[in-house]
Amino acid sequence: MTDSAVRDAQRPQPDAVLSDMAAYALSGGPFPEDARETARLCLMDSLGCALAALEFPACTRLLGPVVPGAVMSGGARVPGTAYELDPVQAAFNIGAMIRWLDFNDTFLAAEWGHPSDNLGAILAVADYLDRRADEGHGRAVTMGDVLTAMIKAHEIQGVIALENSFNRVGLDHVLLVRVASTAVVAAMLGGGPEQVVNALSNAWIDGGALRTYRHAPNTGSRKSWAAGDAAARAVRLALMALQGEMGYPSALSAKGWGYYDVLFKGRPFSFSQPYGSYVMENVLFKISFPAEFHAQTAVEAALELHGAVKDRLDDIERIVIETQEAGSRIIDKTGPLNNPADRDHCIQYMVAVPLIHGRLTARDYEDEVAGDPRIDALREKMEVQENPDFTVDYMDPDKRAIGNAVQVHFKDGGSTARVEVPYPIGHRRRRSEGVPLLQEKFERHIAARLSPDQCGVILQVCASRDTLERMRVRDFMDHWVTADEH
Repeated sequence: MTDSAVRDAQRPQPDAVLSDMAAYALSGGPFPEDARETARLCLMDSLGCALAALEFPACTRLLGPVVPGAVMSGGARVPGTAYELDPVQAAFNIGAMIRWLDFNDTFLAAEWGHPSDNLGAILAVADYLDRRADEGHGRAVTMGDVLTAMIKAHEIQGVIALENSFNRVGLDHVLLVRVASTAVVAAMLGGGPEQVVNALSNAWIDGGALRTYRHAPNTGSRKSWAAGDAAARAVRLALMALQGEMGYPSALSAKGWGYYDVLFKGRPFSFSQPYGSYVMENVLFKISFPAEFHAQTAVEAALELHGAVKDRLDDIERIVIETQEAGSRIIDKTGPLNNPADRDHCIQYMVAVPLIHGRLTARDYEDEVAGDPRIDALREKMEVQENPDFTVDYMDPDKRAIGNAVQVHFKDGGSTARVEVPYPIGHRRRRSEGVPLLQEKFERHIAARLSPDQCGVILQVCASRDTLERMRVRDFMDHWVTADEH
């Protein structure tokens, strides 16, 4: 870094990365039918997961206005509640609910993350704008607009993640939620290219949350509300840009002070493909159980072995788990597990429960189940190994496999079959198998929170993408309101 590089006050043109994101966010599409259909499924699944989270007091105590009474008549609604909030706080609420159970969609690459986390910002802003349209401010917003925004947010988050690993420099993937949501909602709010770039520059200048709360010995519940926090920040930055707040054109590339030099070890971002609809089309659904996605196929393998081991738990000598490099690095965890967030990011725990009980549900991460001494006894017998072939297939853009294998060895020298599962049921390659189960998951989640009449209308609307896309956002959200705050 030279003195002239620091002293030169000539403002440059915006970084191409910012301009490209803004141009894509402002583009009109159209997007392929497969992408729009997957977006419909993603919307349903995300809202179902959000309602399921309302069963857990650790989530609901964070919801509502930022202080008592700070509600907004005519603001954005929070599904499954009676809250009407300003769009910033509504984005936090919806985003936290969607992410709470670690049961929504996933995209895995050099960086991983959960693109439907962006729905917190998108849905809050869409509902706010559509209700404002009834007062003569702006145009009506449809659920088709929401699906389009979802495809764009998925794509921005995922395309950045393809080649750029933020976890390797200690940063959490929720920064990509903040960036993607900022771009998309700034466009939704009516921003032009300059305003979207300004908002994006501030999103990058925010830096990134540390991954401290995802890893031993500090794993905790912040990982369940971090995406909601990112979504809320995105809405705030977008609103500020629309009010004329300035941006910083070389936020990424500025010598010494930009994102690359400060937080990315001086490396510019690498992109392997342009923005399109690849991420939405290839997103991974968590269908059968709420488990960190690198362990999904390990859980499937353990469930297959349940019958062979459930009556022989004391005879087990060791359990070998083969996983990908990413799985080995982030969810191989020994020692005491202190809370549900600790347990749902431990591959040993996620294998032990289905071996013992033949299931893995959100409740299985709670203290009541975790107190079963058989779980930790099995964890102590587990060996987690990287399988290099799994790692290669994980990174292959034509496969995006998430392979795991589990084999149980007994004290008498015998063993179970080695059960290998390369693709989880929520993978695109198993979409036809997974969609009926995803529908059942959605129906189960909404039935636990909404009235039969509400469920009937929602299921009818969501069953037809044409009907869903034509519906005004305000009308869609009407069906998700309850009399209770949470």
